[in-house]
Amino acid sequence: MRIAYFDCISGISGNMTLGALLAAGLAEDELVGGLRKLHLPEWELKTERVSRKGIAATYVTVEEPALEGHHHHHQHHHHHSTLGYILDLIAHSELSARVKEQASAIFTRLGTAEAEVHGTTLEEVHFHEVGAVDAIIDIVGSVIALEALGIEQVIGSPLPLGHGWATCSHGTFPVPAPATAALVRGVPLAETAIEAELVTPTGAAIITTLATRFGPLPAMTVAAIGYGAGSHDIPRPNVLRVFLGEAEVESAAAEIVSLETNIDDQSGEVLGYLMERLFTAGALDVFYIPIQMKKHRPGVLVRVLCALPDEQRCADVLFAETTTLGIRRNLCARTVLPRAFRTVETPYGPVRVKVSRWGDIERAEPEFDDCRTLAETHQIPLRVVMQAAKAAI
Repeated sequence: MRIAYFDCISGISGNMTLGALLAAGLAEDELVGGLRKLHLPEWELKTERVSRKGIAATYVTVEEPALEGHHHHHQHHHHHSTLGYILDLIAHSELSARVKEQASAIFTRLGTAEAEVHGTTLEEVHFHEVGAVDAIIDIVGSVIALEALGIEQVIGSPLPLGHGWATCSHGTFPVPAPATAALVRGVPLAETAIEAELVTPTGAAIITTLATRFGPLPAMTVAAIGYGAGSHDIPRPNVLRVFLGEAEVESAAAEIVSLETNIDDQSGEVLGYLMERLFTAGALDVFYIPIQMKKHRPGVLVRVLCALPDEQRCADVLFAETTTLGIRRNLCARTVLPRAFRTVETPYGPVRVKVSRWGDIERAEPEFDDCRTLAETHQIPLRVVMQAAKAAI
């Protein structure tokens, strides 16, 4: 399995992520070619080699042509700041299904955090700084880069947030910014005395959406290392380091959390929405079991399986979206088979395939979401795409 481990020495931002992946071996022409598929207004990617406290790193900026008149600029900025515009831009691009899915998930997660902080709805939220072209480039570009480098799993180090105050379009806020604080719930944090914003909302959204876990550098054979430079001068090297390499995932016991509660007074529609929210929060699996409760009331047992770092987020969703007054919690050991993603080509486009192995037996199944996207794009039956993917396997 090919892994990208993000060592957030001095935090993480969108342009630091791009810089680190470029420094680790991504061809700039390949990145720019992928980004052109977004059909954004004119922009230019600038990269330069810089030194941060003696460490050579890649610094990335995005330049836009000057716009005539303040009113024009305001309209341009306002147009690009809505979640709907960004998701529509991604959906109608020529990017792969995997890039579309992951980039949309990052923006939706970021939008959810912004809506929570500002007390508005996801549809009404405006991203301000992170809705500008440079942030779209940072987020979509990072996902394009990971796919181009063949990354199958992202792992992050604990995050040093910094402290102090930062100024943005809303005014002056404490560090971490409120949106960043919302995004890192359930994520291990690293203590630091540095007075600066080390983790930006864009960086937090990227790493918390894509990383499957956080912790020390995993056992892996390192093939490349890249350093992405941050903007500010701080007491230590302001860089994000990424390790790219291979790790053999063996069958092993892994500890997860089982959360469950009984519900007898909510509709099926609400429970369906609850399931979607739980998966967005990081649940590994969610299932409902019909039960008979006291006083002969029919009810539903809601059971959620999640990794330890995602436990609090999933519990928060259960309390927010149901009438439950309590949640039962159990630690579970599970044995998992080694698994990896591969991509096969079909007449309708590429499809990711999940491959698992047990001893000498290998099993492979096409990813449903990729098949569904291609079926909708070509307006053909889903089963036709799935059959083509299985034939390619």
